[in-house]
Amino acid sequence: MKIIKNMLDTKLNLRTQNDFPIDGVEFIDINPLILQGDVYSEIIDKMYNEIKDKKIDYIVSPEARGFIFGSILANKLGIGLIPVRKQGKIPSNYVEKTFYSTKEYGQDILEIPKLVNDTFKDKRVYILDDIYATGNTINAITNTLTELGAKVIGIGVAINIINLNCDKDVFSLIDIEET
Repeated sequence: MKIIKNMLDTKLNLRTQNDFPIDGVEFIDINPLILQGDVYSEIIDKMYNEIKDKKIDYIVSPEARGFIFGSILANKLGIGLIPVRKQGKIPSNYVEKTFYSTKEYGQDILEIPKLVNDTFKDKRVYILDDIYATGNTINAITNTLTELGAKVIGIGVAINIINLNCDKDVFSLIDIEET
C-alpha cells in the first residue's frame, strides 16, 4: 500500500490484513486511526469543514463503518442521519428501497429507511463512509437516492483507494494505492 495523499496532521498508522474477508482481498483497518482520540477528532473536524456550508438535509452512511463518521457529523451539523443497513436490520414497514451492491468480495443487499415525512424529494443529502474502494456500494446508494428524488450534494470518505475507482469527485482525507 502506497500513501498518495494525507490531509491529516499525523503519520498514518494503517493496518492491513491480507486475504480478509476472502482470499485476494487486502482489508484496510481504520481502527488505528479512530483509537487515537486526537486523530479521530481531526478526521471529524476536517470532514465537518468540508461539508458545513453545503446546506445538507441528511447525512447518509452505510453500515457499519460509515456510521463511525456519519452519525457524529450529522449530530455536529444538527441534521438527521439516514443509516443504510444490511437486509433484515430494519422492519419491513419502514424500508423505502432495497438495492444490491456488488462489492470486491461479494454482494450486499442494503436498505434505506423511510423519512419521517415519507419523501426524499428534493432532500439534499451527503454520503459519508470510511473507505471508497470499487465504489459499488456508494454508487448503488447514490442511484437509489436519486431515483427517490433526493439530491446527492457530495460524497466523502476517510480513505480513497484510488486505483480501484476513477471517481475524482469524492472528498477524501487519505488517498492510497494498493500495490
